[in-house]
Amino acid sequence: MAEKIQVLQVNKQFKNEMVLHDINIKFEEGKIHGIIGKNGSGKTVLLKIICGLLKPTSGKVLVDGKEVGKDIDYPDNMGIIIEAPGFLPYSSGYKNLEYLASLKKIIGKEDIERAMRKVGLDPAIKKGVGKYSLGMKQRLGLAQAIMENPDILILDEPMNGLDKQGVEETRSLFSELRDQGKTILLVSHSGEDISSLCDTVCEMDRGNLTQLSV
Repeated sequence: MAEKIQVLQVNKQFKNEMVLHDINIKFEEGKIHGIIGKNGSGKTVLLKIICGLLKPTSGKVLVDGKEVGKDIDYPDNMGIIIEAPGFLPYSSGYKNLEYLASLKKIIGKEDIERAMRKVGLDPAIKKGVGKYSLGMKQRLGLAQAIMENPDILILDEPMNGLDKQGVEETRSLFSELRDQGKTILLVSHSGEDISSLCDTVCEMDRGNLTQLSV
């Protein structure tokens, strides 16, 4: 299979602190790739560099053969959940997604509604997102990530705040997306998520990345 994402000798330093140490990893398309590690180990920083939200101090990231930050600013074929998704609190879930969809103008009403239903949300609910539970906000973030049908999903703790049924439904959705050929990078503290879903597993520890299984 083709390599969808290549992280080549990436280092990241904030002031005097080296957060990522010489990261070399390649992620094949059509697979779910798990990244585990304690808080503060560098997982989120790595994801942000892959997405183009942070620049590496040295090294480079290639997505579909294009260098992020040089050939492209941000890969446009990515759906992303990193940290808590930010939404307009007084607008409904649908209205929030409609606003975000208007930025690229590549999907319409039916696509937004379909994405919401896929993650277990009713597009007709009028209440503002500020009144959503943590689990509902997480579902809405996932709907945002998938609604434009991206090739790649970058998901940092996507099960956070979901109840048991929500976790099962979300795992099923991720398996379905992989079967469609999507490439998924999944950060999770849950060993069960990693073991049941992931084709490859890496561990981040103090800025060092080790491949555990392929």
